[in-house]
Amino acid sequence: MFFIAVRARCGPGERASRDPLPGFSSDRKPRPRLIYTHPGSSTLVVCIPVADDFAQLVKQQADIVRIVGDYLKLRKTGAQNYTGLCPFHKEKTGSFSVNATHGYYYCFGCHEKGDVFTFVMKMDGLSFPEAVRAVAVKCGIALPRREFSSPEEARVYGEAAGLRRQLIDLHEAATQYFEAQLKSPEAARAREYLTGRGVSAETLKTFRIGYAPDDFNHMRDALGPHFPEEALRASGLFKSKEQADGSRGQLYAFFRKRITFPIANEAGKIIAFTARALDAVDDQGRAIGKYVNSPEGPLYSKGNVLFNLDKAKAEMRKSDFAVLVEGQMDCISVYMAGIHNVLAISGTAFTEMQVRQIARFTKRAIVNFDPDTAGATAAERSIGLLIAEDFEVKVVTLEGGLDPDRFVREQGIQAYGAMLRGAKRHSDYLIDRARQQFPGRTAEAKVGAMNFLLPHIRRMTHPIRRNQFAEDAANKLGIDSALLRQELKQAAAQRVASVPVQRTEPLTETERVLLRALVLPEPDPARKLAAGALAGHPAWIADLATADLLDTLAHAPAPLNPLDAASTDEARAHLAHALDYSPRPSDPPLTGLVEGALHTLEHRRLERRQRELRSQIAEADRRGDQAMLSQFIAEKLDIDRQLRNH
Repeated sequence: MFFIAVRARCGPGERASRDPLPGFSSDRKPRPRLIYTHPGSSTLVVCIPVADDFAQLVKQQADIVRIVGDYLKLRKTGAQNYTGLCPFHKEKTGSFSVNATHGYYYCFGCHEKGDVFTFVMKMDGLSFPEAVRAVAVKCGIALPRREFSSPEEARVYGEAAGLRRQLIDLHEAATQYFEAQLKSPEAARAREYLTGRGVSAETLKTFRIGYAPDDFNHMRDALGPHFPEEALRASGLFKSKEQADGSRGQLYAFFRKRITFPIANEAGKIIAFTARALDAVDDQGRAIGKYVNSPEGPLYSKGNVLFNLDKAKAEMRKSDFAVLVEGQMDCISVYMAGIHNVLAISGTAFTEMQVRQIARFTKRAIVNFDPDTAGATAAERSIGLLIAEDFEVKVVTLEGGLDPDRFVREQGIQAYGAMLRGAKRHSDYLIDRARQQFPGRTAEAKVGAMNFLLPHIRRMTHPIRRNQFAEDAANKLGIDSALLRQELKQAAAQRVASVPVQRTEPLTETERVLLRALVLPEPDPARKLAAGALAGHPAWIADLATADLLDTLAHAPAPLNPLDAASTDEARAHLAHALDYSPRPSDPPLTGLVEGALHTLEHRRLERRQRELRSQIAEADRRGDQAMLSQFIAEKLDIDRQLRNH
C-alpha cells in the first residue's frame, strides 16, 4: 500500500478546499493535494492508501526510455535497448542499458538495476509512493481519489502524511506568503530595489520573487495553524531559542526584511530560499550578511542543487551546452533576456554532484563568473571539476569587469551572446591566469606558472589533450629552455601535480656573450652592436630569464661595479656566471660572437612565433573564423620562408 492525495467529504459547517491558504495568491493552478479546513482547527494535508494495482497500472503505461531520457542522454543500440553513461558511478563509456520492452535498467559497470520507479527514487531521492506519483504525473495518468465519510477519518489519514510531503507543501505556502508580502506597503523599498535592477513583473512571476517582512511573528502566525509544529521546525523557515529549562522556545521567522528567491529542485518543487538583505547593518549597527540561504535539511542540500535547473534542463539538452554563473540575479537576468540554458551555483562551492547533474543533459559548459578574485578562484575550481568529468569547457570574462546581470542590462543580450560565442578555451583562460599571477621572466616565475597549470592538466583524461595543453602553455609562457619544456611535458604525461623550482636557470651561451658585451665601455663596438640591436628589438629577449638585466644594460652604460646593474639575487648570479670567463687567444673577436648571438635570438623569435601560429591556426579553424584563419596562414607562410633563408 502507498499514500496519495485525495479530497474529503465534509459535513454541515465544514469545507474541503484546494484553494490557496488565506492571504495567498489564487491565480496559480491548485496543487494535487487536499487542504481540509474545519472551523477552529488546523488545515490538514490528507493522504490515503491506494491499492498496489495502481502502481502496476502506472508501470505498464510508463515509457521507461522517455522517463530515463529526461535525466540522461540515451542512444539506441538495439531493437529495444538504449545505452548511456551511468548516473550512479563515474564512467567514460556508456555501460548503462535500458530495455524498453521489459521496462528495466541495468548497469554493466556498477550493477545497479531496477524499474522506472526505482530509477526515479534514486535520482530524485523520493520514497516509493512519491516515485509512483511523480511517474504518473510525468505520464499524464490521473491520480485516484477517495472520499471520506467524516472529518475524523480524513484527519487519521492526514496524520500519516510524511514529513517530506509536508515540507514541500510548507515551502509552497511560504513562497505564496512571500509573494503576497512583496505587494504590501512595507515592501516599497524592496520593489524599488527590484525595479532598479530591471526586474519586471514577468520576472517576478516566473521566478516567484517575494519579500520577507521585518517581523518575527507574522509568518509564523500565518502558516502555523496550517502545518504541524514538527514540519515548521524542520523546514528551516523558522528558528527558536532554547529556554532555561531546556525546552524549545517559541518559533520566529528566519528570513526578515529580505527579498526572497525560491530555490526549486529539478522537478520544480520549492525546497529552500536565498534571501537578500535591504540594509547593510541592523538596528544596533552590526553588519548583516547580504545573502543568506535556508539551512540544510530533509529537502535541501546546497551541494546537490543548482538554481534554475528545473527551467534550464530542456534548453541545455536542446542546445547541448550550459552557461554557469555565480548569483541568482545573474541567472535571472540572462534567462529573462532569452538565454534559457543558464544555471547559478548560488554562491556555494561547486560540487561533483552538481557536475553530474549537468552531465545528464550536456557535456559542454561555458563558465561566466564574476571577474573579482573570488570569482576567478571559483572559476578555476569549477573548471577543474568539469574537466575531471570530461566536459568541454570554455570561459567568458566580460568587458569592463561587469557581472552577467549588469552586462545584460547595460549592453544587451546580443552583446552577451557574442561574448558567449567568443568564449576562450579553458586552457587559454588558465594560461592567461598563470601569466597574470606569475608575471616575471625568471625561472622561478615560469616554474610557478607551470605548477599553477599542472593540477588542471593532470585532470584531463586524454593524453593527447594533456600534451597539447602543455605545448600551448610552454609557447605562451615563453618557456624556451629545453629543460623546462621537457619537465612540463613529462609532468603532463605522468599527471604529476608540480615540478621542482630550480634555484637558477642555466644561462645559454647567447646570454653569456651579450652580457659580456654590454658591460664593456660605451665606445666598444661589441657593446654598441649588442645595445643597438636589443634596444631596437625588445621582443628578441622577452622570454629570456635575463631579459630585465639585458634591457637595463642595453639602455644605460654599466656601473663601475657591473653587479650593481642587477636588481635581484638571481640576476646578480647570472651576471657573475657570465663574467666568470677568461678569453683565450684562439677565441674569435667579441663583435663576431655578438653577431652570432643576435642571429640566434632572431631565429628563436621566428621559431616561437611559428609555434604560436600553429596553435592560433588550429583555434581559428575550430571556431570557423575564416578571416583570422587566412591571416594566420599567410603570416605562417612568411615565417616559414624567413626561417628557410635565415
